[in-house]
Amino acid sequence: MGKRTDKLTSAIGWSAADKISVRGMDLPNEILGHMNLGDLAFLQLTGRKATPEESKVFNAIVITLVEHGITPSAIAARMTYMGAPESLQAAVAAGLCGLGTVFVGSMEGASKMLYEALPQDKLGTGVDLDALAVETAVSFRARKTIVPGLGHPVHKPVDPRTPRLFEIAAENGKSGEYVALMQKIQIEAEARSGKMLPINATGAIGAICCEFGFPWKIVRGFGVMARAIGLVGHILEESENPISYDIWQRGNQRPGWCLMPLPQEDSAGMRPLDDILVVSL
Repeated sequence: MGKRTDKLTSAIGWSAADKISVRGMDLPNEILGHMNLGDLAFLQLTGRKATPEESKVFNAIVITLVEHGITPSAIAARMTYMGAPESLQAAVAAGLCGLGTVFVGSMEGASKMLYEALPQDKLGTGVDLDALAVETAVSFRARKTIVPGLGHPVHKPVDPRTPRLFEIAAENGKSGEYVALMQKIQIEAEARSGKMLPINATGAIGAICCEFGFPWKIVRGFGVMARAIGLVGHILEESENPISYDIWQRGNQRPGWCLMPLPQEDSAGMRPLDDILVVSL
């Protein structure tokens, strides 16, 4: 690669002594007080302002991804904060590193799967979605690979986030062939496995992201930016009402034992620490 001779610039943003520009818009005067965080994220990613309909759907996506309880990422963030309370950013980073193919990041796999089954240049050409769904389900089963975006260890038979996400997408013009294909893949995969495989939130989000036309390689990033907010909340709670030490001690009781949360919640939606079981592996 040769040495660049042109001026180094970025279309995303720049700043001068008296001005800050984000995607061509003046931050103090055109963005502050005029956009919410989700709309700014959309602008940052796409280079344009979201329409009112796009805003509703995109904000629903990122809000969904902010919080989901005491997940592996939340535990990682809390435990890291316990060991290094002087480094909040390290605790957040530790939690974000856990957003992979199983938790949160699975929407990347769902989007990639849908784009591979139905390339964008085939949209509106009358492709047989039922046949694509069968082909996709058979392919994943033959490889003995989990279909991304399907199944959930807690939410059965329905992930309560999914129908609402699909409803918001449909109300705002973002429920097309990719959402339909995801739903058909779920039916085929469930029939072939004999297991209950609901479309989880990341499967729904992956399909809706395809409706937007977002590249699959950045879809996981939506989870990263949204879950960072949730993790800061967990760290704040950890600083005021710590549970990490007790989790560590309970997991340290006997070799070969692990933690498992009970599904019960109290009337406020809280799961007490006493409702964490130590079970033998």
